[in-house]
Amino acid sequence: MAELATIARPYAEAAFALARESKSLPTWSDALSMLAAVAADSKVAAAVDNPKLSAEQKHSLFVTVMGDKLPAQASKFVSVLLESDRVKLLPQINDQFQALKRKAENVAQATVASAFPLTDAQRADIKAGLAKRYGRDIELVEQTDLSLIGGAKITVGDQVIDRTVVGQLAKMERQIKA
Repeated sequence: MAELATIARPYAEAAFALARESKSLPTWSDALSMLAAVAADSKVAAAVDNPKLSAEQKHSLFVTVMGDKLPAQASKFVSVLLESDRVKLLPQINDQFQALKRKAENVAQATVASAFPLTDAQRADIKAGLAKRYGRDIELVEQTDLSLIGGAKITVGDQVIDRTVVGQLAKMERQIKA
């Protein structure tokens, strides 16, 4: 999938530059998130792959689905993607755009995997602790994984903090065998 990310990068950077220039990062962020979801839909993907439909008809599909939530610049962006046969890259473009936005806003994304859903207090404690540790605002992405038994595994960038029961048992096993 690295190839798709490589192809998507210039489009994400262009969208980000347009969003910054027009001071509309939140609007673009929301629009790209929705466009990525629309492009990932199997029925839309089938329509995009249909050679009988023109680029204008495909664009009309996106405009219809998005309604008034599609800003004019984002609509033109979709046209460019359709003309260059890159509209299928919207999920990857969105991922890279969101990463650029987080970097510009000094926000780190932390993925928290836990055996059970987090409470509001746990969420707040984790965000506060990570913000202090990394010196950035934290955006949490939560995942539930029953195999962890208890605790949490937090990933920020390429760093992993494993405080799960399974992780602690594995650590004890390695220490005993050493």
